[in-house]
Amino acid sequence: QVQLVESGGGLVQAGGSLRLSCAASGRTFSSYAMGWFRQAPGKEREFVAGITWSGGRTYYADSVKGRFTISRDNAKNTVYLQMNSLKPEDTAVYYCAADRNPAWIRIARDSFAYWGQGTQVTVSS
Repeated sequence: QVQLVESGGGLVQAGGSLRLSCAASGRTFSSYAMGWFRQAPGKEREFVAGITWSGGRTYYADSVKGRFTISRDNAKNTVYLQMNSLKPEDTAVYYCAADRNPAWIRIARDSFAYWGQGTQVTVSS
């Protein structure tokens, strides 16, 4: 089992930046592909970005492509989400998640076995 803890959320003005971190403990972190999802009030949880076990491949939702960057440090058991040029519509609770299939990036919520508790990101206009 993997325990995931997100941090780095907060309040930022439009156009600003935040870096989210997700620290993993438990079984071998590099055995998992990782993803970031977000959920805004009244909306379904949606895929934001994913990364394979080695970090060799990444994939982004169209809404964040070119503004967000996912990365991982397997030595530190941590995955990151660098968010630049933030917009009010990026406001949501952001969750990291672990997928037991390490070599593929899947975007469906039920592909991910483990989830963190979430961190709030609020972008003011």
